[in-house]
Amino acid sequence: MWRRLRILILLFILASVGLETWRAHARSTAWEKTLHVGLYPVAADASPATARYLHSLAADDFEEIETWLATQAGAYGRGQVAPIDMWLAPVLPEAPPLPPRQADWLAAAWWSLKLRGWAWEYRHIGRLKPDIRLFLLYHDPARPPALPPSTGLARGKIGLIHVFAEPRQTRQNAVIIAHELLHTLGATDKYDLATLAPHYPDGYAEPQRQPLYPQAFAEIMGGRTPLAPHRAETPASLDYVLIGPATAREVGLLPRTP
Repeated sequence: MWRRLRILILLFILASVGLETWRAHARSTAWEKTLHVGLYPVAADASPATARYLHSLAADDFEEIETWLATQAGAYGRGQVAPIDMWLAPVLPEAPPLPPRQADWLAAAWWSLKLRGWAWEYRHIGRLKPDIRLFLLYHDPARPPALPPSTGLARGKIGLIHVFAEPRQTRQNAVIIAHELLHTLGATDKYDLATLAPHYPDGYAEPQRQPLYPQAFAEIMGGRTPLAPHRAETPASLDYVLIGPATAREVGLLPRTP
């Protein structure tokens, strides 16, 4: 009985916010005004190195993302206004709730609501109300062998982004942040989840290139630069990343296919 009641309550809440969510998404992908993006750094571990890095962060560390997105939008004829304005909030005292490990739709929906409630608690932090909130979970690179998966939610315009607390990783961190930012605008992954290989053609920055390999750029949602049929590498920075036509349609930079 309790499970059924919880499902009914959850469905009611989801339905009540659905219309406003759709309206917010339509506004954010019209590219008619600058989107305000709040960056909320938080320590993902108790490492002193992570704490030191967090307190050294500055807004300038993220300007590359603003410049890159402006260039990409301009390439699709959307250069009339600056696409995004990113600002850096103070370091948060606690980490957000993480996604459930099991792929259960009810658990995922419940987590999504918990995340929005958690994020709501920090709505007054920063200089203005953001259109998109990106929570940056910094890890000491000496601790985890690999970063956990990041998440960008189009519903709620929230991102949980795992990055390294290491100055030498700043530019690769920017690639991850840009990838998840576009998820919040409706972009989908364009790589194989098991192998991380970009899908052809949508996951390739230049699918018509002859010869096809090596590609010179990565497609932002493809994630990696294909160098050979079974070899790809992570781009060193956004200098080597493009928004492909399929992603441009998903986020409204190009007209959507009927």
